[in-house]
Amino acid sequence: MDTDSSNDDDLQQRNAPVIVITGTPGTGKSTTAALLVEQSPIPLRHVNVGDLVKLQGLHEGFDEEWQSYTVDEDKVLDELESLVAPGGVVLDWHTCDIFPERWVDLVVVLRCDHAVLWDRLEKRNYPLKKIQENNTAEIMQTVLDEARESYAAEIVVELKSETTEDLENNVSRILQWIEAWKRDNLSS
Repeated sequence: MDTDSSNDDDLQQRNAPVIVITGTPGTGKSTTAALLVEQSPIPLRHVNVGDLVKLQGLHEGFDEEWQSYTVDEDKVLDELESLVAPGGVVLDWHTCDIFPERWVDLVVVLRCDHAVLWDRLEKRNYPLKKIQENNTAEIMQTVLDEARESYAAEIVVELKSETTEDLENNVSRILQWIEAWKRDNLSS
């Protein structure tokens, strides 16, 4: 018996999509996800994966130099699997390539001009080394490249996230995508 195909069948019967909102820290992932959940025409649950890592101890400890947790990806995936299976989840994290392709219906990669990003990270009191690393990652489009390498091109969307207007437009665009997903997947 092929257990992978039965899992795929279960995922295809979901009543709501799984959306990944990703991007370099400071690009607006959590704000976008919160607004999306608030405005969605179907029930969605926002899962901030970074917060989940801290709250559920899904890490191998805290790295003082980088001021971040060393994530145990296997524990994260084990924790998320039952949450994702029924659908209706917005996964918010600075990376996306650990999520199995079969889980994901849409990957939104938020992008930001590096000068705007630098200011945002300074306001969060990030250490200089961490600001530099994240700024370099944004300039080199590391998260976008990871998304493009990990998922089918048609489900990866790159969106600018620098202003309040960008935020509102991005949420509106994702809401339109959800409406299309409903038409395509929930028709009788």
